[in-house]
Amino acid sequence: MKLYAISDLHLDHQINSNAIDALPAFPEDWLILAGDICCTPKQLHFALMRLTQRFSQLLWVPGNHDLWSGVSDIKERGEAKYQKMVSICHEFGVLTPEDPYPLWEGEGGSHYLAPLFLLYDYSFRPSDISLEQAISWAREAGIVCTDEYYLDPTPHISRQAWCQARCDYSEQRLSELPKGIPRILINHYPLREDLVRLVRIPRFSIWCGTQRTKNWHLRFDASVVVSGHLHIRATDYRDGVRFEEVSLGYPRNWNQARGIEGYLRQILPAPTKTSNEK
Repeated sequence: MKLYAISDLHLDHQINSNAIDALPAFPEDWLILAGDICCTPKQLHFALMRLTQRFSQLLWVPGNHDLWSGVSDIKERGEAKYQKMVSICHEFGVLTPEDPYPLWEGEGGSHYLAPLFLLYDYSFRPSDISLEQAISWAREAGIVCTDEYYLDPTPHISRQAWCQARCDYSEQRLSELPKGIPRILINHYPLREDLVRLVRIPRFSIWCGTQRTKNWHLRFDASVVVSGHLHIRATDYRDGVRFEEVSLGYPRNWNQARGIEGYLRQILPAPTKTSNEK
């Protein structure tokens, strides 16, 4: 009984959508879906119908694409869109950030699995750039995230406010977990700015997380932190904690000859450490 993870399936791309059907079954194993699975409720229904047939249990967290409105025939906005996606997950028995954190008892030993929905607040920026300047600073380099048009924070006054509310909620829930059992923190966005290595588009960093979570791996006794969003697969270590970026990405980001199976990242039991400790 192993724990795998993948993110950024982006099923609105037909190549990615077709590849789901070629994925073999892992009937004893669990799969983490770490965000950006799709844009529409219909696509999420498609994904979960297939993946729940291939894995014993799924866990889902939303990415920014999962929360988009104003595209296709999506009617819900902001929090309502999130709750719509959660409700579809619940139809299939998929665990979400709104459910009790499950206790993993498979290979790799006991761990609490903590799906999180934390968003971003534009704080992954240089210290001399104010919050008010952040988006214009990115625009100077020709970078604007599509979220600025399609990620509606309603009923929150801003994405920053939504991020703050989600961090408050998650901090409270994580602090209530029993002590002595390690946790696996699961979020779409990286929890630390130093893991956002975007060589070609460095100013996209403002849409990649929040400084508020930089020490959560220590504060909440994590053994592994799982994230996606960057489309740059990597294994890193900070303070002895393993950080896994588990993206598949757009068709240009992965080799279709390997299939999606080739991009499943094993979370538990822990693989041999291959990256530099920092």
